[in-house]
Amino acid sequence: MGSQLNTSATNGLPAGRNSTAEKLLVAASKLMIERSSIEVSLSDIAQKSGVNAALVKYHFGNKDGLLLALLARDAATEVSNLEYLLGQPITPTAKLRLHIAGIIRAYHRFPYMNRLIHYLLHETSAEAADEVSKFFVAPLLGFHRGLLAEGIGRGEFRNIDPVLFYTSLIGACDHLFFGRHAMSRATGVGPVTDEVCRDYIKHMEALICGGILRRSE
Repeated sequence: MGSQLNTSATNGLPAGRNSTAEKLLVAASKLMIERSSIEVSLSDIAQKSGVNAALVKYHFGNKDGLLLALLARDAATEVSNLEYLLGQPITPTAKLRLHIAGIIRAYHRFPYMNRLIHYLLHETSAEAADEVSKFFVAPLLGFHRGLLAEGIGRGEFRNIDPVLFYTSLIGACDHLFFGRHAMSRATGVGPVTDEVCRDYIKHMEALICGGILRRSE
C-alpha cells in the first residue's frame, strides 16, 4: 500500500484546491471526529462526501495518501500560525504562553491528529514517515529552536534544549489525547471537553513556565 502513496497531494496540498479532493478530505475529517477514530473506510468517506471512492486513487493514490494529505492540510494551518507568532512584537514569555495554548487547542480541534501522526510515522511506509517529519515535526521543532533562542538571548528563559522541550510539550499534548482511552479505563475520566482543554492549558502553562523562566520572571 505504501508504494502507491501519492505524495504530490501533500506538498502544500495542491489537491486540496480541487473541489473533489477537498470534499474527500473534509468527509474524512468529519468522520474521524464523529467516531473518535481514524478507522474509517473508503466507502464511508465516499458516502459522506458524495464522491466515488475510485477518485481517492486518482487524487491521493490510496487511503494512506488521503490520510497523509489530511494531516498535511491541518498541519499547514498550524505552521502558518507559528510563523506569525514568532514574528510578533511581544516578549518570548508571551509567545511561549500563546504557543502552549495554541498547540493544545490544535490537538483539541483536530482530535484525530495525534493518532494520524502515530499511524503515518510508525505503521505505513518510510516515505510517509519522511513526509510527516518534513511538514510537521521539522517546522515545529524549528519554531521551538527560534523561540527558545530568543527567550534565552533576552534573559527570560533558562538554557533549555529544544529537542527536550519539544518532547515535553508535544508528549504532554499527545498523552492527553492519545492516552485518554487508557486513562478512562483505569480512572474513569471522561472525554477531552472544552473545559478539560482549558484546565490543561492552565496546567501546562504553570508547569512549563515554572520550569523554563528565570526566577526574575
